[in-house]
Amino acid sequence: MSLVLDAAAQDLLFREARTANTFTDEPVTDEQVQAIYDLVKFGPTAFNQSPLRITLVRSDEARERLVQHMAEGNQAKTRTAPLVAILSADNEFHEELPALLPHFPQAKDMFFAERPVREGSAQLNAALQAAYFIIGVRAAGLAAGPMTGLDFAGVQKEFLDEDHAPLMVINIGKPGEDAWFPRSPRLELDEVITTV
Repeated sequence: MSLVLDAAAQDLLFREARTANTFTDEPVTDEQVQAIYDLVKFGPTAFNQSPLRITLVRSDEARERLVQHMAEGNQAKTRTAPLVAILSADNEFHEELPALLPHFPQAKDMFFAERPVREGSAQLNAALQAAYFIIGVRAAGLAAGPMTGLDFAGVQKEFLDEDHAPLMVINIGKPGEDAWFPRSPRLELDEVITTV
């Protein structure tokens, strides 16, 4: 059975897309960011929660503050990417549930009154949204360089607060020269799927 999505779109989003390590200096505009968000906000999450928060790092001063918290191998590419985004999970996402889940407003207190429950749910669902965000960046014809090689506590202290837990940093832009490492192997279907 073939996919409904045409081959060019499949290549753009998955088969030919890779994590970019270098970028051109072409800027990423606010309009592009808006278009990406307007697409990916529709990705499914539990209880329609939206715990993902995105901090765009545009100024040189903020960029240098962030670079200091990146692993050594990620510093140069973070310093030179046209746009860098810090993705975090909002552990107080439940406050928005009455508006996001109007047919079940009591979910806020029924399921998410306790902080540890919220943190687990925020982490999982913000990670789902982060994956949608990466696909959205690719759909905009840009490359994404997601990274978890960073000092999470340092990034949280520098850019966020105790209610926002950093998930990753993503460099965004048009891929530059020698942007890609060779494609790494993937598991085959029979290594992943079990039918019962």
